[in-house]
Amino acid sequence: MMDFHFWYTLILLCLLSLFLVLERPEVEVTLFAALALLVLGDVITIKEALAGFSNEGMLTIALLFIVAGSLHYTGITARISHSIFGSNSSSLTRKLLRVIFPVSALSAFMNNTPLVAMLIPAVRSWTERHHLAPSKFLIPISYAAILGGACTLIGTSTNLIVHGLMIDHGMVGMSLFEISLIGVPVALIGILFIVTVGQRLLPNRKQPIVELGENTREFVIELKVTPEYQNIGKSIEDAGLRHLKGLFLFQIERDGQVIAPASPKEKIREGDRLFFTGLPKTILELQKTPGLQLIKDSSFDLKNYHSADIGTYEAVVSPVSPLVGQNVRESQFRKRYGAVIIAIHRHGERINRKIGDIVLRPGDTLLLLAGRDFRDKWYHSKDFYLVSHAEEVPSRPAWQGRLALGTFIGMLGLVVANVLPLSVAALLAAVFLVLTRTITPSEARQMLDLRVLVIIAASFGIASALENSGLAQFLGQSMVRAVRDFGIPGVLAGVYFLTSAYSTMITSNATAAILFPVGMTAAAAAQADPRPFAIAVALAAALSFATPISYQTNLMVYGPGGYKFKDFLKIGLPLQLLLGIIAVIMLYWLYF
Repeated sequence: MMDFHFWYTLILLCLLSLFLVLERPEVEVTLFAALALLVLGDVITIKEALAGFSNEGMLTIALLFIVAGSLHYTGITARISHSIFGSNSSSLTRKLLRVIFPVSALSAFMNNTPLVAMLIPAVRSWTERHHLAPSKFLIPISYAAILGGACTLIGTSTNLIVHGLMIDHGMVGMSLFEISLIGVPVALIGILFIVTVGQRLLPNRKQPIVELGENTREFVIELKVTPEYQNIGKSIEDAGLRHLKGLFLFQIERDGQVIAPASPKEKIREGDRLFFTGLPKTILELQKTPGLQLIKDSSFDLKNYHSADIGTYEAVVSPVSPLVGQNVRESQFRKRYGAVIIAIHRHGERINRKIGDIVLRPGDTLLLLAGRDFRDKWYHSKDFYLVSHAEEVPSRPAWQGRLALGTFIGMLGLVVANVLPLSVAALLAAVFLVLTRTITPSEARQMLDLRVLVIIAASFGIASALENSGLAQFLGQSMVRAVRDFGIPGVLAGVYFLTSAYSTMITSNATAAILFPVGMTAAAAAQADPRPFAIAVALAAALSFATPISYQTNLMVYGPGGYKFKDFLKIGLPLQLLLGIIAVIMLYWLYF
């Protein structure tokens, strides 16, 4: 019945769609405004409007952000990024293929949300170091997770929702691989589209990072190549040391001989001393590379320090400092100040000597690693002009990295083995990681992407409004009447694309729940087997690429990739239509 609530919700939905596409105001503000207006219009209750904020799925995603954060802060994500993406010299297509195939395969057998959560910080760190745009990688990663999730029953929660609804309606639920007959071919075609057409449609938005140049403070760092370094025997370019963002390898010292400038074709040998100039953040990340040794020190193990206990600082040497005129080695800096000199900046001059041999001068800026009380202790000392915090780079002892990875794998194991639901397993993992200080409470709070969580929670209230107002039922019945003359293929396509259209506006789980009854009504009207219609709803709800709010992994990469709403439309809409046509053809061919 088309009453006030029906027309009120329809008008609001149209306006909501317009504002979401324009992104004015911000997506979360638009959704909150829509919820408020729906409550004022008596379409939904306050309880229904806020139900999403206590939704198990939304809370699970919040917990998974914390678990993924532990992998980031312990350096696990940074270690896996090179093996995933390969060298910087490979083409964008090859890089995409290297990441898309593993992500798709893994997401077929595990929840894709923690997988994407784990990869986001790794991708951002890797692209920043190699002067690449994270926007070229994060949408493909989300899409790959969605494609893989559609390949098995347990690949996505959307499939499990439809499976449960099938059983509730007296049908036999889906087997583990029933949906694979359509999901696997669709996933392969989707991957092919992403690496050929899709990559050309992706924006090229790079993270802002200061360029090295005349106005940049160039710190100098010296690293020794040890037998553990995996790129011994490779050229500087093949080792990925040529185009590091914010770093420049300007000199190699080998057996007392200085090689300067260092050619890209120069091969790296064990025992080489590599001299870099760069920004504090990139220097701190570089010194953690296995096989590149900065300094042997009794107080600090520079590859195993805990960044919650030990911080990075910049200190400027004053003219009256006892350090002036002494070289670093003789100054007993660690013993005197309880800190380690990582790198040195001297304005207007590149220092081509070993760190230990550098004679300190007034005005030299020292990049230091020291206890958290260093700034308070030495801020007013006449030994330094200024003591300030430098940019932090997350770090943990190696055992905590192994603990974080083991906890993550254990969490997935409990879920896959059906011992615990994902929400409970994620809660246990998050609590355990915080208790062991693998991630601190403040770091856990920083990892929570409140924008993503708010958008997900608000989407459930919008879904309730569509159902309460009768708009969902009206659209379903209208679709059946419109395509009935085209027979079973037309009705099947109608159910699929109506579900697909819904999934661009609300979450895939809510779409599956709302449109499943529509699919069953359509099957009955067409006097057809309801099974393929149920599977059509599952696939159409899951294979949603056109908007960031349609699927949780799209939301997760929305902010970190610097995307706009239209970026998803540009690549996601043609992909969604293409795969929809293929899925409908295969469903009709397999079941009818």
